[in-house]
Amino acid sequence: MVKDFNKATLAGLIVALGIIYGDIGTSPLYVFKAIVGTNEISDLLVIGGISCIIWTLTLQTTIKYVVLTLKADNKGEGGIFSLYALVRRHGKWTVVFGMIGGAALLADGIITPPITVTSAVEGLRTLPVFKDLGEWTIVKIVLMIITLLFFIQQFGTRSVGRMFGPIMAIWFSMLAVLGIAHIADDLTVLKALNPYYAIKLLTLYPHGFLILGAVFLCTTGAEALYSDLGHCGRGNIRVSWIFVKSALILNYLGQGAWLLTQRGQKLGAGENPFFSIMPEWFVIFGVLIATIASVIASQALISGSFTLISEAMRLNLWPKLKINYPTELRGQLFIPGINLMLFAGCSAIVLLFKESSAMEAAYGLSITICMLMTSCLFAFYLYTRRVRRGFIALYLAVYLTIEFSFLFANLVKFTHGGYVTVIVGGLLFLVMYAWFRSRKIKNRYVEFVKLEDYLPILQELSNDTTIPKYATHLVYMSSADNPKEIEHKIIYSILNKKPKRADIYWFVHVDVVDEPYMSEYTVQTIIPNEVIRVEFRLGFRVEQRINLMFRMVVEDMVRNKEVNITSRYESLSKNNVVGDFQFIVMEKFLSHDNDLPLHERLIMRIYFILKKIGLSEERGFGLDSSYVTIEKFPLVVAPVTNLQLKRVHERHRYDD
Repeated sequence: MVKDFNKATLAGLIVALGIIYGDIGTSPLYVFKAIVGTNEISDLLVIGGISCIIWTLTLQTTIKYVVLTLKADNKGEGGIFSLYALVRRHGKWTVVFGMIGGAALLADGIITPPITVTSAVEGLRTLPVFKDLGEWTIVKIVLMIITLLFFIQQFGTRSVGRMFGPIMAIWFSMLAVLGIAHIADDLTVLKALNPYYAIKLLTLYPHGFLILGAVFLCTTGAEALYSDLGHCGRGNIRVSWIFVKSALILNYLGQGAWLLTQRGQKLGAGENPFFSIMPEWFVIFGVLIATIASVIASQALISGSFTLISEAMRLNLWPKLKINYPTELRGQLFIPGINLMLFAGCSAIVLLFKESSAMEAAYGLSITICMLMTSCLFAFYLYTRRVRRGFIALYLAVYLTIEFSFLFANLVKFTHGGYVTVIVGGLLFLVMYAWFRSRKIKNRYVEFVKLEDYLPILQELSNDTTIPKYATHLVYMSSADNPKEIEHKIIYSILNKKPKRADIYWFVHVDVVDEPYMSEYTVQTIIPNEVIRVEFRLGFRVEQRINLMFRMVVEDMVRNKEVNITSRYESLSKNNVVGDFQFIVMEKFLSHDNDLPLHERLIMRIYFILKKIGLSEERGFGLDSSYVTIEKFPLVVAPVTNLQLKRVHERHRYDD
C-alpha cells in the first residue's frame, strides 16, 4: 500500500493535478457551449444550467467519488476492475458489471482526445486573424497533435509527466482568474448556488430535462479520480479536488455572467463562451494553454486505457497482448495493440464529426453506463462490508436516480452520434464476454486426475534408460488450483503421446490474486529431485514474467540445497554443468468432434479469432521461445453423442 496513503503532501498534490484532472479540468472548454447550443440566451437557461453543473459536481463527483468511492481501495489501487476484484469472490455475477463498465470506460477514451483537442484548437477562431479558419484546417491540426501524442507513447511519458502538474496548476489558476474577472458582469449569476434554479430549469424550460445530457459533460472525468487512486493517494486527491472544484465553478460562473450580458441573443457559429471571456490579447496564450491541457487530458486517458487493459488481461477478461515497459516507473506501461486501436478510433472520430459541437452529441453516453456499473459494484462492496442496508438503499436510490436521469437524457444523443461510442463499447464488451465465457466452456473439458496415482510411473519413466531422455528438466504450465491434482492432458503428454523422460518434472501454476501487486511463490517438493510443483501468486497488476521468476525460484532452491539441477549425464555431471530446461506449452485447437449449441459455437469461434490476434501462450507467460515446445491438442468440449453408424455385410462382388 502507498505510504501515508491518506496524507496530502505538496509534491503529491502537484502530481494529482497533472495526472487525474485532465478530463474533468478541460470540460469548461465545451460544457456551456453544449448547454446553450442554438437556444436563445435567458436567465433561466444560464442560471439554471450553472446550478445543474454545481450540484452535479457536488453530488456526483464530490460525494459519490471523492468522499465515498475512494474508500473502496484495493491495497491502495482504484478503478472499476480493482473494485470488481474486491467483490468477485462474494458474487460471480459481478463480472458482468466489471465488463460493461470497463468496456464503456475504454470507449470513452476514444472520444475524449478528439473533443478536448478540437475544442482547444477551435479557440483560434476567436482571434480576428483566424476568424475564417476552415473546418478542414482545424481537422488537420487536430490530427497532427493526436498523431504526435500517440507516437510518443512508446517512449514513455516520465519526463513529460513531471511537467504535467505545474502546467495543470497554471491551467486551473487561469480558469479561476478568468471566472472571477467576469462574475461582476452580472452578479445575479450567483443565484445558481441555489439548487432551486436547477430544478426549475429541468421542469419548466422547454425540453429542460434533455439539457442534462450537456450538463453531464462537466463530470465525465470523475471516474479518473477513482482509477488513478494508486498513483496519487486518497489524501492528495481529496485536498487537490477542493482547489480544482473551486476553479471550475468560478470559471462556469464567469462564463454565465458574460452570457447574461448577451440576453435574448444566440451564440454565433463557432463562438465559445470559454474563449469569449478572455481579453483579446490573451486569446493566443489561452488557446496554447488549453491545447496543452487537452493533450494532458488525452494522455491521462490513454495511460488509463493501458492500465485498464492490462488489468483485464490478468483477470482473464481480455486476450493477452504484448506489453512494453518504457521506463522503470511503477505502473507505466505501453501496449502497442491498444495504442494503435485508440489512435485509429480517435482519428476516425475527428474525421467523422470534424467539429467539437458535433462530437458533444456522441460524448457522455458510454461514460454514464460506466458510472452506473461503478454504483452497482460499490453498493455490493458496501454490502460485503456489512454496512447498514438502509444506507445502501439510500445510496442506490440517490445515485441510480441521478445516473439513470443522465442516461435517459443522453439517449437522445444516440442518433446524433452517440451510437458511435455505444457500438465501440458494445464491441469491446463482446471481446471481454467471449473471452470470459469461452474459458467457462473450456473448463467443462479440463479433466483433473490425482497426481499421486501417477507418481510411481513418473519415477519409473525417469529412471528408464531404454527411453531417450527428452530433457533434464521438463516444465509444464498447469491450471490445477489443487496441488494434489494435475490435468489429464499433461499426464497424457508425458506418458502416451511420446514418452518424455526427464530427470526432474516441474509443474508450474500461476494464481492471479485480488491484491494488485502481490508477488509470492510456494514450492512443494513432491518427490525430492524428481517431481516438484511451484505456485506463483501474482497480483492482477503484476506482469507475468514466468521465465525470469522460475529461474529465480530454481536459484533460490539450489542455494538452500533443495534441488540438484546438475546434468545427470556422467561427462557433464563431473564438470558441474547445469542440465537443460524445457517448457511444454499445450496449445488448444477446436476439434471437429464437437457438438456445441449455436451460441457456444459462435463464442468459441470468436475466442480462436482473438487467440490469433493476441499473444501466444508462451509469450503471454513471458517464456523464452528457445526453451519452449508447443504441443497442440484438440479441444473437445461437447463430444458428438448422436452419431449413428451401422455396419452392413456387403456381398462379395465375385459371389453369384
